[in-house]
Amino acid sequence: MIPKETIDRIFAAAKIEEVVSDYVSLKKRGANLIGLCPFHHEKTGSFTVSPSKGIYKCFGCGASGHALKFIMEIEQCTFVEAVKQLGKKYHIEVEEREMTAEEQQRQDNRESMFVVNDFANKWFQEQLWETTEGQAVGLGYFRERGLRDDIIRKFQLGYSPEKGNPLAKALKAKGFKEEFILNDVNTQIGVGVVGKSEDGRLYDRFRDRVIFPIFTVSGKPVAFAGRILKKKENVGKYVNSPDSIIYSKTNELYGLFQAKQAISRADMCYLVEGQMDMISMYQSGIENVVASGGTALTKPQIRLIQRFTSNITVLYDGDAAGIHAALRGIDMFLEEGFNVNVVLLPDGEDPDSYAQSHDSTEFIRYIEENKTDFIRFKSALLSKDAGDNPQKRAALIKDITASIAIIPDIITRQVYIKDCSERLHMSEQVLTTEVVKLRRKKMEERRKQEENHEQSEESGETRIEIEETKVEVAAKPVHVQHVQIKPETQLEKNYYNLLQLVVRYGERPIEVNGVVSTIGNVIIYTLEQDEIKPPYEVFQQIMDEFKRHCKDEGFKAEQFYKFHHDPLISAIAIDMIAERYQFASSDFEERLGELVTQLLFEIKLTVINMQIAELEQGLKEAQANNDIDRQLQILAHQPELIQARNEICKILGNRVINL
Repeated sequence: MIPKETIDRIFAAAKIEEVVSDYVSLKKRGANLIGLCPFHHEKTGSFTVSPSKGIYKCFGCGASGHALKFIMEIEQCTFVEAVKQLGKKYHIEVEEREMTAEEQQRQDNRESMFVVNDFANKWFQEQLWETTEGQAVGLGYFRERGLRDDIIRKFQLGYSPEKGNPLAKALKAKGFKEEFILNDVNTQIGVGVVGKSEDGRLYDRFRDRVIFPIFTVSGKPVAFAGRILKKKENVGKYVNSPDSIIYSKTNELYGLFQAKQAISRADMCYLVEGQMDMISMYQSGIENVVASGGTALTKPQIRLIQRFTSNITVLYDGDAAGIHAALRGIDMFLEEGFNVNVVLLPDGEDPDSYAQSHDSTEFIRYIEENKTDFIRFKSALLSKDAGDNPQKRAALIKDITASIAIIPDIITRQVYIKDCSERLHMSEQVLTTEVVKLRRKKMEERRKQEENHEQSEESGETRIEIEETKVEVAAKPVHVQHVQIKPETQLEKNYYNLLQLVVRYGERPIEVNGVVSTIGNVIIYTLEQDEIKPPYEVFQQIMDEFKRHCKDEGFKAEQFYKFHHDPLISAIAIDMIAERYQFASSDFEERLGELVTQLLFEIKLTVINMQIAELEQGLKEAQANNDIDRQLQILAHQPELIQARNEICKILGNRVINL
């Protein structure tokens, strides 16, 4: 574990906007920054970063937290790992003390695997630059492909020798355990840079190949792709790292770490297939480019791009395979709300060869002159295949309308319907009807899924909701818990409002009846004196924490709760900090004393109204049972409550506070 003083230093140094912008493209909006949430799928940005408060909050899925929590969730790492990462970013030395055995084991597994990858990555580069074989074979290959030395170093390309399994020997000599250098397909522990034969011998998985390391968005070497240089029978052109607890090939994009800033600046991403395609374009000056890595495009990969832009231009080879690959990817991009263009390169060319023979200006000019939106691309391609065959033409139209139907924006859909109508000589009304029918079918399927989900939920009110959002940015999809308090009754709302003031302004002085105290003490004391109990246990914990620590030197309620060691209290506090009261006056903070008094009267009024309602219900039951004594008892107590209610209503007047 890490000393509190070190954590406090890191909290103080870490700027939330700097930490988040390493992973999410943020745009200025007033005093805050906004982007697409990395923790759930969304097409309109609801992920807000507040530099002044030092927090992030997604108003879509409820994700919220500070810089350390963001790193923990985005990297799927422990608190200790997150502290170390931020400590490294802000040049703060992190000292540790002993952790539990379970914490240590979990951290050790992940850290050991990253350490193995880091060692292997440096070793591959040493073989490329510092050995005779590496310089002749590996470096010779890269230079022959037209790569400059600075680009080779920037992408940390490497080489694995042909004979002797030297990496396996180097790893063993360094003392790495076999479980981390191999790979267990069941536990997915181990990075798999080394394999084991049936007779128990270790061998280099990537031997006799040039190496392309794959990095996480934050720049950690998470996997490798090795390309063979000599054609061999029954040997694949590429060998890739196996899936593990830190890596899944469907969740990574080659070159995103190097390209993310350029993508964000240009608000455009070029997508190619292979590693050399990406590197050659980058070298030519087109830096906002990533590669799918030779695998079929996946939604997690698309959503990685969406963190930085919603504009995509897909570049494919002009052969038949490239054309059909383009078709497969289009619908997924459309469904995610992307603006999609497709560029087919001249026959015999791929992005690598074209970038080698043209500079960036020429390449971009070709893209601009030859890019086409998906309707023109798909209709031209399928029309050629359909010819005059009526059945094939009908299938073509259904195929294109199916693509249009998944576009989330209604205006964009209508524009494409009109364009499709003109190109395919079909009635616009017919196409609109087909699109509407497909969308209704999809909505009905979604409605049935939601109904089934609701029926499976436990009955009764859910007041504290813990949402599990599938995160597809880590090695494997994991679940991140986002806690959201959702007050339902008036009493719950009143209590939430008051506790929100305790969390945000608890230490501030306030004068009540000539006595100076703090906002937190006044609220908590009044609630306890009036025996108004908190609706949730965690609210009581927040109050108890204030009473215990409010006299600590330098106590600031907002900072204390925001960075609280209990993740539930921290999450609720951050939600409260992220929200704002809508108050009639612009001098909100100067009138906090008035606000506290008003809210305390409001919660008292709510309690009295509840008591009056209970008496009225009791009176009805007593009358039904002909219980005269009970009726007299209720009628004697009722005027007292009504008088108290009327007095509070006079004090409150017409002023109303809405959250």
